[in-house]
Amino acid sequence: MNIVCLDMEGVVTPEIWIAFSEESGIPELRRTTRDEPDYDKLMRWRLQILKAHGLGLKEIQEVISRIDPLPGAKAFLDELRKDGPVIILSDTFEQFAAPLIAKLGYPLLMCNTLEVAPDGEITGFTMRTKETKRSTVLALKSIGYDVIAFGDSYNDLGMILEAGKGFFFRTTETLRKEYPEIPAYEEYSDLLDAIREAY
Repeated sequence: MNIVCLDMEGVVTPEIWIAFSEESGIPELRRTTRDEPDYDKLMRWRLQILKAHGLGLKEIQEVISRIDPLPGAKAFLDELRKDGPVIILSDTFEQFAAPLIAKLGYPLLMCNTLEVAPDGEITGFTMRTKETKRSTVLALKSIGYDVIAFGDSYNDLGMILEAGKGFFFRTTETLRKEYPEIPAYEEYSDLLDAIREAY
């Protein structure tokens, strides 16, 4: 039986940290997993910047409330879910993702959790498991699923390479060059065709 696993930010929603960077006027926060392969290092760096500027969960959630899914993303997910089970595997956090998941029609999301102080300061984060995306694909395979996976960033490579069939979607030129064996798509319609061919 097939199951599809996909990334969220950059694939079906805009990058939350880029949106927050633009609204807060802090250019350093534009850095994402497209730029930094080490997610733990990236998040600790982000939290230092937030603390230095006195920003917390409330300010980020206000920005997220104004973000909409990428054009065509909900229709793409709706179509994909007609063919079988779909899971969004994201390194985002429950406190960030809820309004975006609502706008996408409540697909299943597996993500992480922020540690937040009473005053709203984000003091840390808890990852669901080690190598969250890859370990989830391994677990799904262990219970009999054939996994099809796609994403756009370094932190998606584990699930893409571990899946029976993997794709890049709207990825960087750097990743295309580093992994030329992974098919890369720019349009939802082309990606949907490729996924259906992989079934």
